[in-house]
Order: sequence, then C-alpha cells, then structure tokens
Amino acid sequence: MSKMKKLTAGGLLVAMGVVYGDIGTSPLYVMKAIVEDNGGLKTLSPDFVLGSVSLVFWTLTLLTTIKYVLIALNADNHGEGGIFSLYTLVRKQSRYLIIPAIIGGAALLADGVLTPAVTVTTAIEGLRGIPMFYDHFGNDQSIIVWITLTILFVLFSLQRFGTEFVGKAFGPIMLGWFTFLGIVGLINFSGDLSVIRALDPRYAIGLLFSPDNTSGLFILGNIFLATTGAEALYSDLGHVGKKNIYASWPYIKICLMLNYLGQAAWLLKVYQDPAYQQIENLNPFFQALPQGWTVFGVGFSALAAIIASQALLSGSFTLVSEAIKLRLLPRMQIMYPGSSIGQMYIPALNLMLWIACSGVVLLFRTSTRMEAAYGLAITVTMLMTTVLLYFFLRQFKKARFIAPFITLFFAAIEGIFFISSAAKFFHGGFVAVLMAALIIAIMLIWEWGNHIQEQAAEEVDLTEYIPQLQELRNDETLPFSQTNVVFLVPKLQGNTIGRQFIYSILDKRPKRAKVYWFVNVEVTDEPYTKQYEVSMAETDFIVKLKLYLGFRVSQEVNVYIRQIIQELMKDGRLPKQPQKYSLTPGRQVGDFQFVLIEEELSNVTSLTRWERQVMLTKLFIKRHTISPERWFGLTYSDVVHETVPLVIGQPKASNLSEIVPVKKKLTD
Repeated sequence: MSKMKKLTAGGLLVAMGVVYGDIGTSPLYVMKAIVEDNGGLKTLSPDFVLGSVSLVFWTLTLLTTIKYVLIALNADNHGEGGIFSLYTLVRKQSRYLIIPAIIGGAALLADGVLTPAVTVTTAIEGLRGIPMFYDHFGNDQSIIVWITLTILFVLFSLQRFGTEFVGKAFGPIMLGWFTFLGIVGLINFSGDLSVIRALDPRYAIGLLFSPDNTSGLFILGNIFLATTGAEALYSDLGHVGKKNIYASWPYIKICLMLNYLGQAAWLLKVYQDPAYQQIENLNPFFQALPQGWTVFGVGFSALAAIIASQALLSGSFTLVSEAIKLRLLPRMQIMYPGSSIGQMYIPALNLMLWIACSGVVLLFRTSTRMEAAYGLAITVTMLMTTVLLYFFLRQFKKARFIAPFITLFFAAIEGIFFISSAAKFFHGGFVAVLMAALIIAIMLIWEWGNHIQEQAAEEVDLTEYIPQLQELRNDETLPFSQTNVVFLVPKLQGNTIGRQFIYSILDKRPKRAKVYWFVNVEVTDEPYTKQYEVSMAETDFIVKLKLYLGFRVSQEVNVYIRQIIQELMKDGRLPKQPQKYSLTPGRQVGDFQFVLIEEELSNVTSLTRWERQVMLTKLFIKRHTISPERWFGLTYSDVVHETVPLVIGQPKASNLSEIVPVKKKLTD
C-alpha cells in the first residue's frame, strides 16, 4: 500500500514535514496569549509562570501523548486515520454516529482555514523584533498582513505537487526547527533549572484557583492552543504511518517542552523589568532568543508556520475525499500527484481554503484576534473523536469495561477546554462556528437528500424485462446504439433496479446493444479495497456489476470495466465482440457507451416544503460540482446524458374537474 508503513529515515522526515507542523509552531503563540490575556508582564508571578507551563505539559501528555499517540493511532482503518476513518469502523453500531462524524469533520475543516492564518501571521509579526524592520515600519500591521497573504498564496500553490513532495521538502526543515526549539529553550532553561518544578501537576491545579490568574478557568482556552495539532496528527496517519509517528513523537515532545521551560525561565528573569513591561504585543518566544538570533528566528518560524499549515491542509484533503466517498459531500475532482496512494490534492477545496484563509487574515489582521477562533474549532473535533473512540473501544472485550471511564475522562478535560474556548465566541470564535455550521449544513443536506431519495426510489424486477431486452437486442430494424451500453446505478441488490434505467432502454429512445451493463459502486469500510461481483441474470447479454472500492480508492469505472470484460470473455460468460474495423488487429472487445441519467425534481412530487428545499438545494449543488464522467474516469469515453423527472413520494393530486357545458332550451 505505502512504503510509509515501515519505520524508515525517509518516513521520519516526511512525518516531521507533514504531521507535526501545527503542534510544532505552538510555542510561537501559546505563552504570548497567556501573558497578554492576564494583563501583561507586570501581572505575572513565579507561580503563575510555572503553573502555565505545568498546564501545557500535562495537556500535551494527556491529550496528545495518551489520547492520540497511544489510543487513537490504534483506531486505524488499515493504516488510515482521521475522524471519518474512525467513523467507518463504528458506523454499524448506530446510524446516529453520523452526527458526531459530521460535526467533527466540519470543525476540522474550519480549523484547516484558521491554522494557516494564525500561525503565519504570528511568525511574521516577529519581524518587529528586528530593529531595522521596526525602525522602518513600526507597528504598522498592514505590511504584516500583505506579507502573510503572499506567503499563503505560495503555500496553497504548492499543494498541486502533492503532500509527499511537500513532506520531503519540509521534513529536513522541521527537523531543524524542532532542534532549534530545543536549543533555544535549553539556553534559557539552563539559566534557571528550577523551572523544572513546572512538571509537578500541583502547579497546574494551583494556577486554576490562584488570584494571580485573572482569567480563572478560562485560561485553559489559551493552554489548549499547545495541543491543537493532535487531531492533524491522527488525520495524517495514512500519509506517514503509525511506526514513524511512534518513533518521532518523543523527540518532538522533548523539544517542545524544552522551549516552554526556556520561555518560563526568561519570563521569571524579566517580568519585573520596566523596560520589558512597556513592550507592546510582547512575544516571549522572540524576546527569549539569544542576541543576534532574531532575524534567523523570524525566518525559521515563518518556514515552520508554512509547514504547520501543511499539516491541516493535507488532513483536509484526506477528510474531504473520505466524506465524498461516504456520500456526505458532493463530488469534487481528486488528483493523486504523489507516488504513494495516500497522497492527494483537491483543486476546488484548495481554492476555497485559500480564499477563506485569506479572508480570515483580512478580517482579523492580528494573530491575537485570530487565536480566539482558533482553539474553538479543534476542541469540537476532539470531543467528537472522543465520542467515536468510545464506540471503537467497546468493540473489544478487554476494553469494554474501561471504555466508559476513558471516554468520560477525556470528555471532561475537553469539555472544560471547550467552555474556555467558547468564552471567546464574540472575540472571534463566531468565525469558526459559522464556517463549521456552513460545512455541517452541506453535509446534512447531502445525507438527508440521499435518505429521501432512497426511501422513495421506485424499483422494478429486471428479470421481468429480459424477454423485451432480448427482442430489442435482436431487432435488426433498429441500429445499434453501441456494442456495450453501460448504466451507472446508485443501488443494485438482487434483481431489482431503478425504474428509470429500464425506461431509458425501452421507452426514452430504444437502445439496441449486444450487452447491457448495470454498474454500481459501493464504498467499503476498508480504505483500499478493489473487488467486484458479477451476475449475468442467466443470460449472456446482461451484466450486473458491483464494484467494491475502498473510501481512498479513485472510482475509475472505465478502467475497471476494461479489465472485467476481458475476464468474462476468457471464462466464456460473455461472447467475444470481434471488431471488423480497428486500429488494434484482432480486437475482441467492442465499443462502450455510458448513459448518465441526471435528475430534475418533478413539479408533481409530493414533499413537505422543507424536504423540497433540501432536494432542490442538493440538486443545485450537484449541478455545480464535478461532472459524473470526470468522477468515474469517463472523460474520454462515449457518454450520453439523459434527464429524468425525480418523483419522490406520491404525486400530487391535480384536482382538475371538467366544465360541462349547460344545454340551453330552444325557444320559438
């Protein structure tokens, strides 16, 4: 499947470049947000600083290390991770599990917009620590905004080359970045080794109830920013492999904690210094850099911020691809630019994320204002993942007893983080909520629309029409439509089939062919399934083909049919179709015509007003997304489009009555 399943030096570098970018840039803004929200340096105390770092350490330990690295990574679906992969593992337990999957997926996509905006802006704001830059631009935020927008444009343009390319290019940089974090932290930490006390959880608990903490419990909203990359780590599991994450995470966490301890040591050294107290928008990360390191630190942090954005972008591509295959989102073009099957690129999504991300930068302008929206989205995703993990754990006898306790433990922690982040709703959190709500609305419309159609689908027994199909096929008064006529059907069980397909063959325009194909694609719970099942309905001219494709496999129907028809002819189940005129001498396979039936909601459909709006919205979105021929790999095939009325429910009664003319009496 992917060489990334093995533990290799190359795999470790790709993991560095793709997975850890988001969590690796947290030292840029976590302590900055904590200090600013408490009122600045002058409000700090040793216990406050130590308590803050203690909260960061235990948050990273409990959520990132224990929940994600040790538990969630084991909830992989044949090597693939993420909330939708997790959903496919548990969805048979309850149809309502689609709800946490949709909410969590939508929130993670919203986070994919916010991550690039906040991390790149924070890094570029570090330019103010360079005297030459500050003397020229001062506190002018406009130059920061335009530099940020330029970097984002370059980042989103790079996505077309695939995450494998990006990972290999960025991996060595991120290895250097984490090493840089550790060295800088160690330099400051070595000046005050007593800050190691912060690893004592009593400092963390004490801070939550300390009068020095002006935010109270809501300080956790800022603390949570230290672990925002954990969900991306799980989503990108399929890109880098579990073993590479296990091997690299200890080094990552040590470097992160060294940097946080270093910032704590620096804060304890300067928090009473009036010169530092007067610095506007003070960022401990940049201020703690050794003298002469600022220019290098800003440049390095900008590169790291770009890579941080990559972690969420690659996760977003994976997430949307899975949602499409699971019929939760409309189809979009998916490209596979890398050599590994897990690498993908979705042009339409990339464009939408770039526009939204740039809009967030222009709306908020400063990283401080963006941070409020940043944490809220990811806390929602983490809570939904916890819900699905409960159903995953209860599938195992050994874990069934402890599953409720594990779930309650993490749900309680994440619930507190959620409340703390939600407190900043009106300070920017509303943007994350609006974006997630829009995505949830589209997913719900798609899911509900599918349910409405399936409930009212009119089906017929194919075997009843075999005599007519046999007669049509032998009717020499009609020309052949094509040797093979192929219908892509949404459902294929037993001998039942949608009425519209038989109508298209017999009534719409009689289609004479040698072979009639009815092809259905079923997405499996496993990511890379490639299997098929064939039934000939006891004929040699009807092929009912069911393709079982994993939710990570491209649905190139044309390619699969070319293989299957050769195998059917080899087994003698389908007569050969010798072609008299062909570029290929001795060609035994005829031509194909693919009939795609498009639906228009009929005016006589009996639906409630709300259901009608759902269906109209779904069909509108469907018309403006990728065409079925591009999705099913039929771009260069002979494709015929037909429109049929979509009648759902009982047709509305017309209630027409005849006007009977009244006969007048003749008078003399």
